[in-house]
Amino acid sequence: MRRTLFTLATTTAVITVLLALKPHQPPAPALAAHLAAGDSSGRTAGGKRSGTFTGDTLDTPYGPVQVRITISAGRLTAVTAVRVPDDNPRDREIAAYAVPRLTGEALDAQSARIDAVSGATYTSGGYIRSLQSALDRTGG
Repeated sequence: MRRTLFTLATTTAVITVLLALKPHQPPAPALAAHLAAGDSSGRTAGGKRSGTFTGDTLDTPYGPVQVRITISAGRLTAVTAVRVPDDNPRDREIAAYAVPRLTGEALDAQSARIDAVSGATYTSGGYIRSLQSALDRTGG
């Protein structure tokens, strides 16, 4: 009996530690390297792109997702969720949980190479694809 409890406790601890580890990802290339072509958004004196760009609206099974980004001096400085699923209280709860995490990751990564939020897979996928389309509009 003791042996079984010890084995169960050890197995649970090992699984918990493994699930808590986040895989290492190489650092994303600087966003400025992707911002080459010109458009009406303008460039700073140093030649780096600045402006606001809106991504595509992506339809998910739970509703549309769309983001808008702000680039300042070649850096991603803001990501705003323009549209998220909100047809019912559960959709709003998931979006309220997932969007701040996705935004934080995008700003840290300076790219759309971010992890999806567990429990918000469809919203995360739409967010990431809309973010990438907004980044693509910057000319990179």
